[in-house]
Amino acid sequence: MPKNSSATPLIKRFIDVDAQQAAIALEGLQEQDASAIIRHLPHGAAAACLQHVQPVFAASVLEQLLPEPASSILETLSPDHVADIFRSFSIEAKTALLESLAPERKKEIQELLSYPEDSAGRLMRTDLLAFYKDLTVREVIHRMRSVASKRASTYTYVVGPENKLVGVLNMRDLLLADSEAPIETVMRRDVVAVPPFTDREELVHLAHDKHFISIPVVDGQGKLIGAVKSEDMLEFSEKEATEDLHLLFGASPEERPFSPLLFKVTKRLPWLHVNLVTAFLAASVVALFQDLIGRIAVLAVFLPIVAGQGGNAGIQSLTVILRGLVLRDIRPKDARRLILMEIGTGLVNGVLIGLVTGCGAWLWRGNPFLGVVIGLAMVVNLVAAGLAGAAIPLAMKRLGFDPAQSSGIFLTTVTDVVGFFSFLAFAALFESKLL
Repeated sequence: MPKNSSATPLIKRFIDVDAQQAAIALEGLQEQDASAIIRHLPHGAAAACLQHVQPVFAASVLEQLLPEPASSILETLSPDHVADIFRSFSIEAKTALLESLAPERKKEIQELLSYPEDSAGRLMRTDLLAFYKDLTVREVIHRMRSVASKRASTYTYVVGPENKLVGVLNMRDLLLADSEAPIETVMRRDVVAVPPFTDREELVHLAHDKHFISIPVVDGQGKLIGAVKSEDMLEFSEKEATEDLHLLFGASPEERPFSPLLFKVTKRLPWLHVNLVTAFLAASVVALFQDLIGRIAVLAVFLPIVAGQGGNAGIQSLTVILRGLVLRDIRPKDARRLILMEIGTGLVNGVLIGLVTGCGAWLWRGNPFLGVVIGLAMVVNLVAAGLAGAAIPLAMKRLGFDPAQSSGIFLTTVTDVVGFFSFLAFAALFESKLL
C-alpha cells in the first residue's frame, strides 16, 4: 500500500464516484495504511469517505493523525457521526480534539455526547432539511434542488422564530401547491416530535404505530435539533433482536464472531456454570428413579423425547412473549390472561402430541401402558412449558430485569425437571403393567 501521495488523485476519484464503496475498501486495510491514505487526501474527500466508515475504525485511524488533519476532517463530518467517533476515542485524544474544534462545533458535539445511549438524541441525525415558515413554495423547491444530491429527503421540516418546529412538509403537497404560496399554508401542523431523551424502544413503537418515515427531535423549548430516520430505527430493532437472542441463551450481546478468545470465554463461562447447576438439578430427578430405570431400561429411551418436546414448546411460548414485550404489545394487566392462554395452548398441544407419542410407543414396544405413561407425561410437560414460557419473562420484567436475560436456560431447567419427574412418576405408578 503506498504511503505517499502518488495514488491520491486515483483514490480521490474513487471517493467522488462511490464514497460508500471507498469506505468499505478502507476498512479492509490495516489502520496504519488507512491513516496514511487519509493523511494525503484533501480534507473534503477524507471526510466524505470517513462519513461511511464505522465509528470505531474511524477513531483508530484519526488518532494517528493528531492534531492535523484529524481536527480539520472532524470539522467537515456531520455532527452526529463526529459524536459517534468521539465515543470511541481514548480520553487523551478526545480531550485534545475537543479543544481543537471551533467553539460552536465543540458545543454541538458535547451536547450530542451528553445524551444517554438508549435515547433519540443518540440516534438522531442533525443534517436535515428545515426551512423558515415565511418562504414561498418556489423558494423552497429551488433551495431543495441545490442540496438534493447531498440531502435528499421525503420530509422537510418548517421552523419559526428561534428555530422552533412548527410543521412538516410532504413532498407531494409541496409539488402540488401554488408556487407563490407561503409554505406555512402548505405544511402539516399536526407534527409529532419527541424530546432527545426519549427511549429508543418508544421510538420504534411510535414509528410502528404511526408509520412514520422519520421522527423530529426537539429540545425543551421546542427547537428542532434533529430527526430519527426509519432506517436507523430498523437497524436498532435488528440489533435489539440480536441482543435478545444472545441473552436468551446466555451469550453476551457485545460478542461478535471474531471477538477475542478471552472475551468469549469470560462472557459465556458464568452462564455455562448456571446451566451446569440446572443440569445437575435435572440429573438429580433421574437419580431418584434410578432403581426403576434399572428394572425397566426402556424408560431411558423415552426421557429425551419428553424433555425435548417440552423444551421446544416452551421456546415457542417464550418467543411470542418476548416479542410482545419488545414491541410493547403486552401491558402489566395482561400478564394473567397471557399465562392462562399459554397454559391452555400447552394443554391442547400436550393432549394431541401425547396421543401421537403414546400410540407410537405402544406400536413400537407392544405395551399400551407405556403409551399411557409417555402420553400423560407429555401433557404435563407441555402445560408446564406453556406456563414457564410465559411466566419467566413476565416475572423478570416485573422484577426489573431484562426479560431475555438467559430465560432459555431457566425454561430448559423447568421442562427437563418436570418432564423427567412426570414421566418417571407415571412409570412408577404403572410399574406392574410395564414389566
